Amino acid sequence: MKSLTCNLGGKCLTIEIGKIAKQANSSILVAYGDTVVLTALTIQKEATNTDYFSLVVDYRDKFYAAGRFPGGFFKREGAPKTSEILSARLIDRSIRPLFDDEIRNEIYIYTTVLAIDNDNDPDILGVIGASSAIISAGIPFKDGPVSAVRIGKIGDEYVLNPTFTERKESKLDIIVAGCGDKIAMIEAKCNIVSNDEILSAIEFAIPAINTLNKLQEGIKPERQITLIKEVHDENIGVKIRELAFNRLKDVYNNICDADEKKEAINKIWEEIKKEFESKNDAKFFFEKIKKEIARENIVIKGIRGDGRKLNEIRDIECSVGILKRTHGSSLFTRGQTQTMSIITLGTHEDEQLMDEIEGKWNKRFLLHYNFPPYSTGEAKAVKAPGRREIGHGALAERALEPVIPDCDKFPYTIRVVSEIMESNGSTSMASVCGASLSLMDAGVPISSTVSGISIGMVKEGEKIVLLSDISGEEDHIGDMDFKVAGTKEGVTAIQMDIKLSGIEIEIIKNVLEMAKEGIVFILDKMNEVLSFPRKKVSKYAPKISIINIRPDKIRDLIGPSGRNIKKIIEATEAKIDVDDNGKVCIFHSDDEKLKSACDMVHYLTDEVEIGKIYKGKVMKVVNFGAFVEILPGQEGLVHISELAPYRISNIFDVIKEGEEVEVKVVGIDHHGKISLSRKQVLHSMENAR
Repeated sequence: MKSLTCNLGGKCLTIEIGKIAKQANSSILVAYGDTVVLTALTIQKEATNTDYFSLVVDYRDKFYAAGRFPGGFFKREGAPKTSEILSARLIDRSIRPLFDDEIRNEIYIYTTVLAIDNDNDPDILGVIGASSAIISAGIPFKDGPVSAVRIGKIGDEYVLNPTFTERKESKLDIIVAGCGDKIAMIEAKCNIVSNDEILSAIEFAIPAINTLNKLQEGIKPERQITLIKEVHDENIGVKIRELAFNRLKDVYNNICDADEKKEAINKIWEEIKKEFESKNDAKFFFEKIKKEIARENIVIKGIRGDGRKLNEIRDIECSVGILKRTHGSSLFTRGQTQTMSIITLGTHEDEQLMDEIEGKWNKRFLLHYNFPPYSTGEAKAVKAPGRREIGHGALAERALEPVIPDCDKFPYTIRVVSEIMESNGSTSMASVCGASLSLMDAGVPISSTVSGISIGMVKEGEKIVLLSDISGEEDHIGDMDFKVAGTKEGVTAIQMDIKLSGIEIEIIKNVLEMAKEGIVFILDKMNEVLSFPRKKVSKYAPKISIINIRPDKIRDLIGPSGRNIKKIIEATEAKIDVDDNGKVCIFHSDDEKLKSACDMVHYLTDEVEIGKIYKGKVMKVVNFGAFVEILPGQEGLVHISELAPYRISNIFDVIKEGEEVEVKVVGIDHHGKISLSRKQVLHSMENAR
């Protein structure tokens, strides 16, 4: 067993190799503060029956790590939660570009959170552990190791690996993974920050990444391993080039429409594949030539597959209010990528309870992304959301969170569903645009409109070409997918994935500049359709009234065993939320029933006001007057002289117990005794006539 230690941001980070899980090909314990993460790596000895490199990253939080019981009936962890899937994707995206694509052994990386403190998030430790495990297992790792750190910004100061508490105050939360001075992966959530702030955060991360990578260089392979790599017959490659190169070049140079191009390419493949027994090798070289021609056209000629200029964005069409019965909807189309976004507004009861190892909280803004097979013309069964769908939905959600109004301003739970209708690249950023429009259509008072764009890159030698708004083909043949979302004022989210081992910060600067231009262009197109949120929510959405009561009045509203509030709900069918500060939110789609529920709440909780007229019930009649209950538990006295505008000889002839009368509050003495007048109400009624 070997242990390596370094100082990272004033705390000790330790990597232990081979201490536990010794039957795995390699195992690593990474500790930072009191947070401990185990990474175990296993390699399948036989080759997989696939034509691609198979890497599976699994990430699991264990509730015992925080000294907590899992929720639910069975009290044990089950299928991975959304947060675990996102952490697994974070690790995967950081390390995948550093593997040899020709490896055909299936590799599994298991990350398990064994302990967590209140300060240090285990996700970045998972990246460090995965990189260390790969080195320890003796797997070739080009340009590795790789490490990740989290950067925050509080005030004007950048913070390395901010604590959970500090992250709540931070205006950005950016995870940067890198090899040396090159950046391999970026994941960022920002509260509308400038490009310069993003670049400064990345630069701030590089020294810490280098410290961690240098630490990992002290790891030596624990055992020798022989990996199986796919070998292709170069003779087939020569023959394929002779048969297909010129014909494919003609297609790429003359056909821009994606469907026509696909049909022409398939026709060429169907004709030449008959010449070869090894269809796998033939297909490999055929795809290689396609990629070579497409990349050459971009780098040398500046020609994109669909005929656009390098910085040109596809045609955009937007519409809102397309589904009348929903609370808000939009259709956003960019080229052959199309998303329909639908909004549902709900109450506090509809919030999602998040039960994570860090604790429990309620989530009131949700965005779900669906990618059905028909969006790409495929004929297959619809399955439960996969990792990609969960990841894309989370990215779009992060992009919009900074503009979502606080609960005090807009006390609704908000759910957005992004249904991908067509897919040809950048569906997650289309989801950001479509969701932003549908939120405004629903009357959600977002602070700014948000759009998103994907920037691609093709790098050949020293020549680098950036592409704005990449298509599906450009994503496939290119070296990078750099997604940026934001408003005209700044960035709200970033996700960078690359196929190279890393890119320099100067390239990132150019990407952010191109993305900013694209975001503004798309926002202008969106604003032509709807530039501000509607002033009212849909007539089909629940309406809301907010009543603020004194905290000591909450018990009067609730009543014994909830009797009072249940009575209101049963009578009006309203939904009622009450917080500890006395804020009462009443929801109903029917205006009259909403008003009725509000009146009942006021009746139970209002304070008596001098000069106000109340309808009360006569509780007791005595010789000198009548006691009238004007609010629950609050009685006042109507003196006999205030019962009528004339002299009363027998009070029992004028008023009776159980009778309902309107009275005016004329005074409250220092003991809280209430004086009422029926005579003044009758005078007012007479004058009104």
